[in-house]
Amino acid sequence: MNKAEMSDEQINKIIELALAEDTSHGDITSELIIPSDLLGKASILAKEEGLLAGGDVARPVFLRIEPALEVEILIPDGKSVKPGDRVAAIAGRVAGILRAERVALNFLCHLSGVASETARYVSQIKGYAAVITDTRKTSPGLRLLEKYAVRAGGGQNHRLHLGDGILIKDNHIAALHGLGMSLKDIIARAKQNAPKGVKIEIEVSTAPEALEAVQAGADIIMLDNMNPDGVKQVVKLAPEQVRFEASGGINIDNICTVAGTGVHFISVGAITHSAKALDFSLELES
Repeated sequence: MNKAEMSDEQINKIIELALAEDTSHGDITSELIIPSDLLGKASILAKEEGLLAGGDVARPVFLRIEPALEVEILIPDGKSVKPGDRVAAIAGRVAGILRAERVALNFLCHLSGVASETARYVSQIKGYAAVITDTRKTSPGLRLLEKYAVRAGGGQNHRLHLGDGILIKDNHIAALHGLGMSLKDIIARAKQNAPKGVKIEIEVSTAPEALEAVQAGADIIMLDNMNPDGVKQVVKLAPEQVRFEASGGINIDNICTVAGTGVHFISVGAITHSAKALDFSLELES
C-alpha cells in the first residue's frame, strides 16, 4: 500500500465501517457452535486468474477483530495469481477468523477485480504513448482504495477529489454561458484565479471547441465522446505542450483505436464502476 496516498487512519475508518455492517450484532452462528478457545489455521486461496490488490487491507481486518491472530500475506499486491494460489495464511482462534472472513474477502475480491480490469486495459495499449487513468466514478466510501487498486493494476489516478485539480466540465461551461461568457473567457477566469502551478483542464466535445481551448491556453483538454478522426485532427493541430485526454464511451474493444489517435491520457470509468470481482475463498484446515 502506498502510504503517500493513503494513511493508516483512512484505511482503518473504511475497515471499521465495513466491520460495523457485518459484525456489530455479533456472529450468532460461531458463538453458538464454535468453542471460544478453539485454535486453527486457514488459507486464503485464489479461485481464478487475475491481479492481486487489497492484501494490505485484508490483513488489518483480521487484526481488528482478533489482534492475537497471526496473518501473513504471501503474495504482494500487483502480482498475478492463478487458481489455487495461496494468498494469505491465518492462524489463531477459529471464531475470530470466521468473524473477519467475509469482510476481508470482500475487500480482496473487489480491489483485485479493479486491479485486474485495469491491467487488462493497460495491456491492450502496450506500445502506445497513452496511459490509462481512472475517474471519480467510484463506490461511495471506497474511492481511495479503488484508486490504489488502479495503481496496482498499472493505471494512473485522475483527480482524487474535487479539490485535486481544476477540471472545467460541461455543466460549468453551461452555467457560465448563461452569463454570456465564451470558452475563452472561462479559461481566462480559471487561469487568473488558479493557484500557481495548477494546470487548467477543460472538457469539450467538438473539434472547434477543442481548438478554441488550445488558443485560450488550456493545459489539458478532455475530448469527451469525440470520434477518433476528430481526435486525431485536434491532436495533430495543437502545440506539442498541450496534453489531451480521451473520455467517454471507451471500452476494451475500442481502446486501441483511441490510443492510436495520439492522446496522452485515456480515462476509463469502467475500471472502477464495472470491474468484476476476482474470486477468493478462505479455507480452514480440518
